[in-house]
Amino acid sequence: ADMNALEGRAYDVVTIAAVADDPQIMSLAIDLGNDPGLVTSPYDGTALIAAAHLGHVEVVRRLIAAGAPLDHVNNLHWTAVIEAVVLGDGGPDHQAVLDALLDAGADRTLADRDGVTPLEHAEARGFTAMAARLRQTE
Repeated sequence: ADMNALEGRAYDVVTIAAVADDPQIMSLAIDLGNDPGLVTSPYDGTALIAAAHLGHVEVVRRLIAAGAPLDHVNNLHWTAVIEAVVLGDGGPDHQAVLDALLDAGADRTLADRDGVTPLEHAEARGFTAMAARLRQTE
């Protein structure tokens, strides 16, 4: 069987587990050979982007450790960093996701299709903690 087969031609088991916030099943799937960076979904996204936008901190950390691409750009022209800000609530889980992504080396300067950076999105939403983190260079 194809370990990276897509359910409904849209989602693989890693992404399904990431969205369900099930780090154990997701890690098992990766250990069994599923690709943590597979491009899936109608948005041409990845499990990391999906988990980042949902604020699934442990899933994000495990995907990073498994080598998921940090700066994949989906067809909305959004990255995991942008989704953590734009689709997040600015709260502790999304802040922890942003920290994990930036600590791993995700590019904080990649802008969306309109040229708006993650920092500008955070400032526009009043997410002061996220904006402060995005301003840090180290």
